[in-house]
Amino acid sequence: LAVDWPIEWAELEKFYCEAERRIGVAGEPGPFPEDARSEPYPMTPMPLTWNLRVLKEHSEKSGIPFWITPMAKNTRPYDGRNECIRCKTCAICPTGARYSPDFTYKRLLSAKKIQLHEQTLVRKLVMDSRSTRIVAAQAVDRRDPSKQLEYRARLFVLASGYTWAPHLLLLSANDRFPDGLANKSGCVGRFMTGHGWVTAQMTVPHPIYPGMNETVALLSRQFFRCDSKNPFVRHDLRIWESSVGREPRLKDTQGNLLLGDDLLSDWRTRARANGTARLRSYFDTHPDRDSRLTLDKSNKNSFGDPMPKIEHRLDPAAQARIPATREHITKVFERVAGANGGKLLRVADGPYQDHPAGGCRMGVSGADSVTDSYGRTHDHENLYVVGAPTLPTGGCTNGTLTFVALTLRSAESLAKELPKRS
Repeated sequence: LAVDWPIEWAELEKFYCEAERRIGVAGEPGPFPEDARSEPYPMTPMPLTWNLRVLKEHSEKSGIPFWITPMAKNTRPYDGRNECIRCKTCAICPTGARYSPDFTYKRLLSAKKIQLHEQTLVRKLVMDSRSTRIVAAQAVDRRDPSKQLEYRARLFVLASGYTWAPHLLLLSANDRFPDGLANKSGCVGRFMTGHGWVTAQMTVPHPIYPGMNETVALLSRQFFRCDSKNPFVRHDLRIWESSVGREPRLKDTQGNLLLGDDLLSDWRTRARANGTARLRSYFDTHPDRDSRLTLDKSNKNSFGDPMPKIEHRLDPAAQARIPATREHITKVFERVAGANGGKLLRVADGPYQDHPAGGCRMGVSGADSVTDSYGRTHDHENLYVVGAPTLPTGGCTNGTLTFVALTLRSAESLAKELPKRS
C-alpha cells in the first residue's frame, strides 16, 4: 500500500463479521487456508442454478476452484425480511430479500434514534475561531433555498461517500486552512482509487438457458495472493451466465420472421448447441497522488458552489504493470474457457476505476494522510470521515463490506466520546 495499512486484520475481521450480520450475507468460505473464518456466514449460500452447476463443472476442469459469490440476499427469512425467490428483479427487490440501507434507516427512524433531514444540502463546515474544532455545518433546504440552516454539535461525521466527503472539505476552506479543512497534508481529494478490470465472454459446449437468477455468480479467490517471486498481480475471478448471442430473436439469419413455436424452436436450438458465459476480473492497482478530485469552477450547482471533477491516475509502478496484468488475466480466461472445449471470445477492459474510493485516505501520520484508522481527521479532533473515502487502495474485489466494517469500527470509537443516555 502507498500508505501503511494501520489496522491489524485480526481486529478488523470481527467488524467484517458484524457487518455481515447487520446486512445479512449468504455465502460459503473458500477452500484456501487464508480464507478460514472465525465464524460462518449468517446464511447458507444462494443455491446453484442449472446454469451455474454447468459452468462450475466446466470451469473447474481448469484446476481453478469456484464457489458461489457471497451476497446480501436472504436464503431464509432473516432479520424480519423475506427469503429470496430468485425472481430476477434485484434492481427493485419486491420481497425485501435483498438488503438495502432503507431497512436500517427505517428501523432507526422508528426507534427515534436518528432524525433525517430530507432535501437538505450541507454546503460548508465552520471551524471555531480559537481552535481547530468544527462548530457548525451550514446548509440550505432545497424546497426553500432562502431558508439558511445551521447545525451545531460536539462531533461531526462525514458519511457521504468518496466524492462528496472530500468535496465538502475542499468547499469549507478558510483563512487558516486555505486548501480545505483536514488538508494540512494536502491529501484531501488526492489518491482517488478503485480497481482496474478485464472482462470477456466465452462459449461452453453445454446448454445454458439465460435468465436463471443471472445476478448470482461463481467466484474464485485463487489469485487474491501473489507469490513474491512473480511479478505483482492480484485479482478476483468471477463467472456469470450470459445471454450474448443466445437471446430470443424475431428474425432468423435469413431474415425470416419468427413467431410462436418457430421463435421457441429457434431459441432452443441455439441454446442447446452451446452456451455463453461472462468472465470478469478486478485487479489491484495503486493510485497516484495526482489521482484526484478538484473543484471545477466552470461547473457550479444552483447555489454557486463548484462541482467536483475527478481524474483517476495510477502511480507509475501500477501503470507499468498494466500490459502484463492484462496478459496474465487473459491467459487465466483462456485456461478457464478452453479447459473443457470452450472458446474465449471478445476480451475488453476500460479506462475507469471501478468501485471507487479514496480522497480522505487513512494513515499513521498526518503528513501523508487525512484521517487515522478510525476516520478521525488528523487536523480536527471532532471531525470524522467514514467509509469509502478513507481507503488507501481499492483492493481487488467489491469494497462494500470493507466500507461497512470500517464504519462500524469508527462507530464503536465514536460511541466512547458521546454522553451516556439513560
